[in-house]
Amino acid sequence: MISFDEALAILTSAARPIGTEVVKLEQAAGRVLAADVIAAIDSPRADVSAMDGYAVREADLASFPARLPVSGESFPGQLPPPIASGECVRIFTGAPVPAGADRVVIQEIVRREGEWAVFEREPGLARHIRTQGSDFRSGERLLASGTLLGPRSIVAAAAADIAAIHVFRRPRVAVVATGDELAAPGSAREKAAAIPDSVSLGVAALAAQWGGECVARSRIGDNREQLEGAGREALGTADLVIVTGGASVGEKDFAKAMFESAGLELLFSKVSIKPGKPV
Repeated sequence: MISFDEALAILTSAARPIGTEVVKLEQAAGRVLAADVIAAIDSPRADVSAMDGYAVREADLASFPARLPVSGESFPGQLPPPIASGECVRIFTGAPVPAGADRVVIQEIVRREGEWAVFEREPGLARHIRTQGSDFRSGERLLASGTLLGPRSIVAAAAADIAAIHVFRRPRVAVVATGDELAAPGSAREKAAAIPDSVSLGVAALAAQWGGECVARSRIGDNREQLEGAGREALGTADLVIVTGGASVGEKDFAKAMFESAGLELLFSKVSIKPGKPV
């Protein structure tokens, strides 16, 4: 009988990736990257305003108050014309900064007088411009292969203009619950000697939580012939077969015997874990 840590080390050394696939980004949450995610664009794609305000040339604010004509507006998703000397442009958060402008003055310290903007005092050191590529550059690796994709990494991949990504295929899992005493939850009360089959449901949920896809779950009594058939069927459809119960040495413990005809390699047979030793 070996320890849990020893069993884990054996399984880790034996486990191998089972292939990759390409999935749409909206289907990638919870998946594991099989290839690096490389940015396809700069972020931001151009210099953009970090605040609502007015785009200006620094040289036009040499003294205060400064009064400049508003020559236009810049909104997100539009490319504004260049700004000329002695004028300003109304700009909104996320909008491209007009060529020629080198700072954004926040609207809170600007007074609007019709088609003119009055800058009554020094706006401070902050320029309120997010420069092109300040988040990341095109060609930059944003996510490494092996990354488990969560909300933040999904945002990063989308911001990189990536629509589909390579991920490792989810292992297909089959769960076989064994025992004459087992009954479907909700029906055990109908038979005095029955107990609800609870473990197989939890195991299937655990497999899903860790990235597996439960493709089959069955409940078989302590009948070797039936269990062998269930084992053959599970091996034909799944990458990982989990059997609950039947792991000891009793007359009706067939968890090992049900796979003897399949010619599988036995890596270990007993693990010292309580409750339920041996596993």
